[in-house]
Amino acid sequence: MPKTRLSREEIRSFAQLSPFELKDKFIQIATEAQSDKAGQKGMAAQAMLNAGRGNPNWVATGPREAYHALGYFAISESRRVWTADNLGGMPEESGCAARFERFVRANPGLPGIELLKACVDLAVKRFGFVPDAFVHELADSSIGDNYPVPDRILRHTEQIVRGYLADEMCDHRPPEGQTMSLFATEGGTAAMCYIFDSLMKNGILEKGDRIALMVPVFTPYLEIPELDTYGFDVVLVEASLFTETGVRQWRYPPEEIEKLADPSVRMVCCVNPSNPPSLALSTRVSEQIVSLVAERNPNLIIVTDDVYGTFVEGFRSLAADLPRNTLLVYSYSKHYGATGWRLGVIGLHDDNVIDGMLAAQSPEQKARLEKRYGTLSLEPGRIRFIDRLVADSRQVALNHTAGLSLPQQVMMALFSLFDMLDEGQEYKHRIRAIVRQRLDLLLEGVHMKISEDPKRAAYYIELDLLAEAERVHGKEFADFLEQNYEPVDPLFRLAEQTSVVLLNGGGFDGPEWSVRVSLANLDDLDYLKIGHHLRVIFDDYAQEWRSA
Repeated sequence: MPKTRLSREEIRSFAQLSPFELKDKFIQIATEAQSDKAGQKGMAAQAMLNAGRGNPNWVATGPREAYHALGYFAISESRRVWTADNLGGMPEESGCAARFERFVRANPGLPGIELLKACVDLAVKRFGFVPDAFVHELADSSIGDNYPVPDRILRHTEQIVRGYLADEMCDHRPPEGQTMSLFATEGGTAAMCYIFDSLMKNGILEKGDRIALMVPVFTPYLEIPELDTYGFDVVLVEASLFTETGVRQWRYPPEEIEKLADPSVRMVCCVNPSNPPSLALSTRVSEQIVSLVAERNPNLIIVTDDVYGTFVEGFRSLAADLPRNTLLVYSYSKHYGATGWRLGVIGLHDDNVIDGMLAAQSPEQKARLEKRYGTLSLEPGRIRFIDRLVADSRQVALNHTAGLSLPQQVMMALFSLFDMLDEGQEYKHRIRAIVRQRLDLLLEGVHMKISEDPKRAAYYIELDLLAEAERVHGKEFADFLEQNYEPVDPLFRLAEQTSVVLLNGGGFDGPEWSVRVSLANLDDLDYLKIGHHLRVIFDDYAQEWRSA
């Protein structure tokens, strides 16, 4: 195949963009290539294969059907109170559970009604809910006729989501004697923004402080600390281990984790399982972090983004092993095919180092914060950090209208309850099998090896092309690539010649010559094609090297 039409200087300039912005350039190139081929006599346009973004192409239908069945019951409750053409009233709590039971019996053919009933029964049994109060929360919230009260998260929803996190993020073994308070947010994106903002507003972190990032990592965690608002001094903890055969493991050596022992490192952010390598932290690394926090850096704040945790068998979050130090971020988007719902949560155990830091602040700092939160309480100094997050999300002045919309919280509760049923566990194993099948097909097409790892989520894969070049053809070939091409050159060639769109791993602070493939958003056999195209591009470089 020919080289890309862009000059090396043009490619170098585009490489400065965020990978998600660079993706748009690849899509433009791939689209133009499709048009060019379609315009050539006798040639069919080649379908664009965009494996750049991790929006899954599966959808959890069961809990959604249950949600819509709930909607019909909620409307009947509204019309029971007040009926006038298209006008209804607010559902009443008294007798709500008994009316729900009658509604279920009267509508056996309604899609989702059986699963909804199973979810309600499970919640009442597992969490000891008063049936009227719980069913009323579901019905009234699905209608969305009230502001969120409590603003942080609904009472029953919090217990349900806490149970879900205990099951899926703590491997059914949450920390003993600890209670995690939750803040329902507009997806993991909002959770990230709120955490960085409130830590600064409360003086827990200050501009220029030293923080650590475990890399490769989701690009916003790299970009936010560089904003002039924060200007953090960033320490990179790099996954730099290789196997004996030269295959990159994407694992952290002990000396890299050791960087977190330095008390000047105030906070560390990690995505676990990682994005893009898609590996959960090894037991060795988790134990090392626990040890260094206990012995040398007891006030280290850990922000762990665990959105891919459900794709790893026996996953256990750092929030389970270090409950006092960890802010947990979780999103329902990937597991349930629900990116458009914007369902996320921040979890913080009630006994935590951040509240301890607030209590130990100087009188001047406390006075400043008492003024900031003074309109919310007669004792603003006693407001917990998790509740300050809620207030800060609405600039404090609009705290009375804070909170995630109630229909969204209902969907969150139903997703969580679904997971606790046999049907939800079967669904979980099915989507795990989907991404693993796609990974196998990609590797079959590209003829590359990866390290065997039981902690692999396989939602993404990051392939190090330079390491592969050295492994297959030796260091001379790898040096040739570095000397003659920009690290993103393969991605421009893929887009232009094959209409395949991938992201550059260097944009996630991975190796510059690595590429990130989402295994979530295309049909299975598309990954065989992507692998084949990537191998052809790789072989083209080898031919150019031999010719040179």
